[in-house]
Amino acid sequence: MRIFLIFVALTLIACGGNGGTSSNPPPPAGPTLTAIYDVQGAGEASPLVGQDVMVEGVVTGDFQEGDADIARNLGGFYIQSVADADFATSDGVFIFDGNSPATDVDVGDAVRVTGTVNEYFGETQINASAVSVLGAGAIQAVPINLPVAATTTNSDGELIADLERYEGMLITFPQTLTVSQLRNLERFGEILLSEGGRQYSFTSRNVPDVEGYAAHLDAVAARRIYLDDGLRSNNDAAVRSIRNGDEIINLTGVLRYSRGSGPAGTEAYRLMPTLDPQFDSVNPRPGAPNVSGALRVASLNLNNYFTTIDTGPNVCGPASDLDCRGANSEEEFSRQQRKTVSMIASLDADIVAIVELENNASESLRSIVGGLNAVFGADTYDFVDTGTIGSDAIKVGFVFRPADVQLVGPYALLDSSVDARFNDRRHRPALAQTFRSVASGEQLTIVNNHLKSKGSSCASDGDPKVGDGQSHCSATRNAGAAAMIDWIASDPTSSGDTDYLIVGDFNTHAMGDAVMSFKSAGYVSLADTFIGADAYSFEFDGQLGALDHALASRSLAAKVVDAAEWHINADEARLNDYNLEFGRDPALFDPTNPYRASDHDPLIVGIEF
Repeated sequence: MRIFLIFVALTLIACGGNGGTSSNPPPPAGPTLTAIYDVQGAGEASPLVGQDVMVEGVVTGDFQEGDADIARNLGGFYIQSVADADFATSDGVFIFDGNSPATDVDVGDAVRVTGTVNEYFGETQINASAVSVLGAGAIQAVPINLPVAATTTNSDGELIADLERYEGMLITFPQTLTVSQLRNLERFGEILLSEGGRQYSFTSRNVPDVEGYAAHLDAVAARRIYLDDGLRSNNDAAVRSIRNGDEIINLTGVLRYSRGSGPAGTEAYRLMPTLDPQFDSVNPRPGAPNVSGALRVASLNLNNYFTTIDTGPNVCGPASDLDCRGANSEEEFSRQQRKTVSMIASLDADIVAIVELENNASESLRSIVGGLNAVFGADTYDFVDTGTIGSDAIKVGFVFRPADVQLVGPYALLDSSVDARFNDRRHRPALAQTFRSVASGEQLTIVNNHLKSKGSSCASDGDPKVGDGQSHCSATRNAGAAAMIDWIASDPTSSGDTDYLIVGDFNTHAMGDAVMSFKSAGYVSLADTFIGADAYSFEFDGQLGALDHALASRSLAAKVVDAAEWHINADEARLNDYNLEFGRDPALFDPTNPYRASDHDPLIVGIEF
């Protein structure tokens, strides 16, 4: 129940001289008192936009500029009044009073405001022309439980929780909410929270389906709320050290509707805290993975490891005509290289299959191996020297320890020239290499791949986005998987051995078509076997999913004794990576730990021959 507890009555005292009448005409009548719920109205926009109104209420959130509270500065404050009987209308509203307000208000002040009703990026506001403090009052926060009863769409067509009837009001979430995304924590002080635990992508746990995916998106939106920091400024120095998966309870603040992080931000309802949020660290940073097995193979995506500095011109790729996607300065590259070496060194793997290397002759791999050997000693690590592969700006590659494994024969590549179903204008060519264990003499062939991403369309190839939960290019990825399955069956490295491990970034979740094609062909998902339905290597839009997989042939699966994901990247805020963009404090960086070395989590497989 929304409760107005105290409102101080104002006693009006008549003033005058001898009691006579004045010869001056009375001033023109101003706006009469209007209830806040009438300003808000029952729709998304106020029915009084453009009109001058006078409202009264109690200050529930002080976000003024230029006052003593520098931790909150939205250019105004929120007020709330006694509730009416209509639960479709809000009893709170934001008062915009600019950068230098004439009246400094505090939470608990009972105020009268005169101003013009305005809609600012979807939020009903009153642009104040006069503010006066009448006395004191108090408002009790309204408890809201997620999921909400209904969702709506924002102006971008995205589903969000429908909280319009609470816009501008003081609310509290008595439930435990889970941190689901930290993408804009550093720059905009924004955290995406969800009720009911962590959220997973649809095809992580469901077969692709149009109706099922639509229902999934609706359920996801109904459980979400954004926590913002109540600041218009960027890069607040007081950055919270939290991880995805951490929790908070009894979150309290005022509710606003905005994009939060500039014109490109998500348009949604956001809680502006009036009490400092206190998070529980229930997902602490994991230590180095303890994966059993005499031979360890790791797979990791490095999120564009480029030795060519990205200074602007398109000079990368085999033809030196593609954009450079990595570090923007030598200092950034040094930071990236040290983080990458720290991560690979901590994996303690005999073979490392790497995705998203700069597609140059050998510089990208040589840089990584050089960093590792500087730590462990000369010739501890080496790489498979493939030169450039295909025509893309990035490629896949292998790093290995010669003391533990030896190369058997030449590598092999799968591209469009081998099988037209493998569209190398979309995929990066797959790389196969056979290795022999020095200790046992046994050998296995590893196929490292990077299938087409979900982020851009393949409609021009007759592969449109169909809305079944797989996003763009699902048919292209599945055709590439089918080509790879047949290619492997042809023994591309002439190993004469049936032990195959297919790893890399499939850009497909566990129940997506491309991964399911491998399972149907008899390959065993090691994440299914050793991790289960909670497997994930990547977070996108606040939802978890495994894009990075390890699939073993039947003969090899019998020799795999362990597998694990190391969650050092997907759960970390970007402020811990190598970048120095947007005025980041360089002192936040720690090159000695592997956390946020990339955006994908590594996957490690233990084999006992």
